[in-house]
Amino acid sequence: MVELGVPFSDPLADGPVIQASSQRSLKQGTSLRKIIQLVTDIRKESQLPIVLMSSFNPVYVYGQKPFAEDAVRAGVDGVIVPDLPPEEAGEFLEHARKSGLDTIFLLAPTSTPERIRMVAERSRGFIYYISLTGTTGMRNALSTGLKEKLQLIRGAADLPVLVGFGISGPQQASEAARVSDGVIIGSAIVSKIAEEADPVKRRESVARFVGEVRKALNEVESGA
Repeated sequence: MVELGVPFSDPLADGPVIQASSQRSLKQGTSLRKIIQLVTDIRKESQLPIVLMSSFNPVYVYGQKPFAEDAVRAGVDGVIVPDLPPEEAGEFLEHARKSGLDTIFLLAPTSTPERIRMVAERSRGFIYYISLTGTTGMRNALSTGLKEKLQLIRGAADLPVLVGFGISGPQQASEAARVSDGVIIGSAIVSKIAEEADPVKRRESVARFVGEVRKALNEVESGA
């Protein structure tokens, strides 16, 4: 699965790495409409699942109904809107359901049983579990109690639960994968992109990092 981030000038959940990348992207004229067009172009080459992660403001400005319709038409499979809580997402959910767009909501270590049930009911595709409170970004360790919290979520939801926020490399990815259905890595990859000015070296650096993570996940899947 590929997650495409939609840049926004005042994001709620993004840490410094993603914020800096958003500013670079906005200066280049990136917009939600252009990202949807990018998905159309990607679909000519790949059928990998694609999820957009966006603040609600760009979706609201675009129009909730046309966004859902255009996103699905382009080939988007799902959307994560971190600053749109499920209890306030009624109109957006209506348009997403009619268009066939999966809505992925977030849970955190502080989520109550009531919130877990609501997210389980209104999510489609998978549930995004934030491994740490705060914003996105690389951390030195995962939160304690991760396994127990995921067990609680699985008791209320039939959907896969993926873990993100704070996963910085193969070791943490492996640890998270042993207790979850998958891992989400953003800031660590964006950092690799920002470190290399040369396009060829940049691709090699990202490919090497992703390959190391994939190897670690393969070992988990094989029971190593």
